[in-house]
Amino acid sequence: MSATKPTLDERLAALRTVTESGAARMPTSIADEAQSLLQQADARRSRSPEHIVVGVFGATGSGKSSLVNALVGDEVAKAHVRRPTTSQALAVTWDSAGAAELLDWLQIRERVERTEPIDPRAGKLVLVDLPDVDSIEAGNRAIAERLAGQVDALLWVVDPQKYADDVLHAQFIAPHARHAAVTLVVLNQVDLLATADRASVVASLQAIVSRDGLPRARVLPVSARTLDGVDALRAAIGDLAASKAVRDARLTADVQTLAERIDDPGAAARLDARAAARLRDEIGTAAGVEVVAAAVASSYRKRAGQVTGWPLVSWIGRLRADPLTRLGLGPRRRGADPDVHRTSMPLLSAGAQARLSLAVRTFADTAASDLTGPWKAAVRTAADGALDRLPADLDLAIARTPLPAKGSWWWALVGIVQWFALLTGVVGALWLVGASLLPTFGMPALLIPQVESGPLEGWAVPTLLIIAAVLVGVLLGLISAALSALTAGARRRRTRRRLLASIDEVVQRDVVAPVAVELDRARAVSAALAVARR
Repeated sequence: MSATKPTLDERLAALRTVTESGAARMPTSIADEAQSLLQQADARRSRSPEHIVVGVFGATGSGKSSLVNALVGDEVAKAHVRRPTTSQALAVTWDSAGAAELLDWLQIRERVERTEPIDPRAGKLVLVDLPDVDSIEAGNRAIAERLAGQVDALLWVVDPQKYADDVLHAQFIAPHARHAAVTLVVLNQVDLLATADRASVVASLQAIVSRDGLPRARVLPVSARTLDGVDALRAAIGDLAASKAVRDARLTADVQTLAERIDDPGAAARLDARAAARLRDEIGTAAGVEVVAAAVASSYRKRAGQVTGWPLVSWIGRLRADPLTRLGLGPRRRGADPDVHRTSMPLLSAGAQARLSLAVRTFADTAASDLTGPWKAAVRTAADGALDRLPADLDLAIARTPLPAKGSWWWALVGIVQWFALLTGVVGALWLVGASLLPTFGMPALLIPQVESGPLEGWAVPTLLIIAAVLVGVLLGLISAALSALTAGARRRRTRRRLLASIDEVVQRDVVAPVAVELDRARAVSAALAVARR
């Protein structure tokens, strides 16, 4: 990460990322506050950005209005606001062109224009006298609280009697601790203190302000009545007005403060390919991959036996239903749509459903193990959303997978030899029968030749034909069965690979992708928070 501090634009963009990606995973109040801050930042930056708004805040009796009059050099507050308690915000503007829209946005109706600036560098200043922060009137206090979150710079006014007041410090100054760069603290009415006591009271106030979290905030002793320290205060306000970064500093502090209150999602791990593969295998098992693979192998062996087995017994295999046809996965009509022609596989059993759910949730929990509670729950919810879709999607994936169900080329050759052998045996049998029965009908007997030499000397040729036919048929049947078993095993493995590839597409789409989206969102929010907080 770069050591350069992010710009305000970068911080606001980061906060926008946090609100857009993480709103549902943070308290509603904070999400609303973040959205409000973004709207406020856009509104403030688009309204008279050259003006600097300094709000004057303080408790009852601190002399805020008198201090404003002293700074302006005129009784502006007394002339325009009911005394002694300020009930409306009063804005004093210099070079007011363009400030009207800004003041409308701030909802400040009482306005006074002046031409002579309080400091040469404060030509575009808006000085706002505000109601008491501890006012017993809820409406007055609400105005002060609202504008404390909107003005560009804050000027806190305290008096020697109540400079340590807990309401002012705990409820107002301390919550704005990050705004030290745009904060001035004024100890007013120092004329009521003995000269020897002023330094110790200022030091005490400085210590309290430091405990509030603003150790670098300037504390200025002033007397609105004697004008002691007023010029120094004018110069300090001039410093703020001259700084082009004041408005941005205020908004930057607001973004930082809010970002600190938002919980980081935690470390979002990259998805492990091995975990995804285990998930695929578990879901494949639950979906019946092994059942289909076994059916492919069994179907191949059945059809091979029907074609290559001994014809006198191979027909028996036709009486058994084809395993693939029983699952609705037999040969389809050309152009058949798997979206319409689903499988006939049984519904997932309770055990298979439990296995599928456990696999999905284990995958999600492992992926979200280093995330915080709300983000971990979001990952689990994303994964759980797939559980209702998976059974139908898995069935469709199996239906769409091309299975290696075709016969082998050698079946026809073996089948021809089997039938030739059978015909040979039939010829031999008919020869012997004819030789026995023809004389009974007065017909000449058929000659039965015999082997005249060799190991088979004396054997009748028709008998040898029958024996050869039976031996060839049985032997071919056994060899074909062995070859069929080997080929069926290979097809079972190929089927499993194809089905797992199809199921992997479903798993990636229905489970892995939603989980990855949540993890990416968590990473984006975590990175954005880091930018917003710096």
